Amino acid sequence: MEAAGKCVGIDIWRVEKFKIVAWPKAQYGQFYSGDSYIVLHTYKQEDKLLHNVHFWLGETTTQDEAGTAAYKTVELDDYLDGLPVQYREVQGQESEKFLALFPKIEILAGGVESGFKHVEPEKFIPRLLHIKGKLNKTVVRQVPASTDSLNLGDVFVYDCGLNLYCFQPTGAGAGEVAKAGSLLQALDDQRGSKVNKYSFAENDDQKGDVHAKFFWDALGGKKAIKSAKDGGDDTDLKEKKRLFKVSDASGALKVEEIPFARKGLTTADVFITDAVNTIFVWVGSTASAAERKNGFSIAQKYLKEQPHRNQAIPVVRILQGGENEEFEATFQ
Repeated sequence: MEAAGKCVGIDIWRVEKFKIVAWPKAQYGQFYSGDSYIVLHTYKQEDKLLHNVHFWLGETTTQDEAGTAAYKTVELDDYLDGLPVQYREVQGQESEKFLALFPKIEILAGGVESGFKHVEPEKFIPRLLHIKGKLNKTVVRQVPASTDSLNLGDVFVYDCGLNLYCFQPTGAGAGEVAKAGSLLQALDDQRGSKVNKYSFAENDDQKGDVHAKFFWDALGGKKAIKSAKDGGDDTDLKEKKRLFKVSDASGALKVEEIPFARKGLTTADVFITDAVNTIFVWVGSTASAAERKNGFSIAQKYLKEQPHRNQAIPVVRILQGGENEEFEATFQ
């Protein structure tokens, strides 16, 4: 990593037996599902070099490899004077910034421990996304890909990579339908405008809609679906936004929950911002070395302690002064 971040471009390393090894440039965009990687993106803004560090975890990577990737990312962060924005990337749930780094991404089976060679790319693993809420507040969650997950009051998107199937029952709210439209467009943009998008209501399969029929077949067959009422109140989104202060002002590192408000962020500490779909680690400009070093791992531990949550949601570290629109929007 000695020359990392010295010029504009991308650097990639793979974790191999607790060490990080430079990934061949000819294979940039290819990742093995059994491995963990560190991806450094260096770019220039107003004649200043800036950095984003992504550590990517394959779905079958070992805990040792994932831990090494996280630890080495901290080392890289220290080497670059704490400047990078850090992103934890999980296979199938990658951030838009990560996906934008490569013309295409191939996920290959196996990994360094398996010794698999010359394997074919895996097919995209479909996922079912649940969209719930009101016009001014909607939440998108991944749920089990089954008809048991559906209800007649919310919108659901079955994501098959280049084919998106949007189930919009007649009882869905306007905010949910609008959010679904923006989600479909965002996924299309991420995938090079090559996506086919299909929308349908609960009985369109009976009208000969082949895409609706595929949707039901893919989820295990059509059967009785929960009513809108059984789907829950749209104002009750279960997970609430939360804010935690990480401080060692008392002499020991402590984590305490505080009211969720932008004004609660202070320069001397680190804050864990749980925005439901993303967890941000906000680092104050004068935060201590211990707070800076431990903030990211505390955020991951916090997520792990909530097994009902999607464990693949993004965890992003942002420095004071480098906040993006997504972060600021969490407080609106």
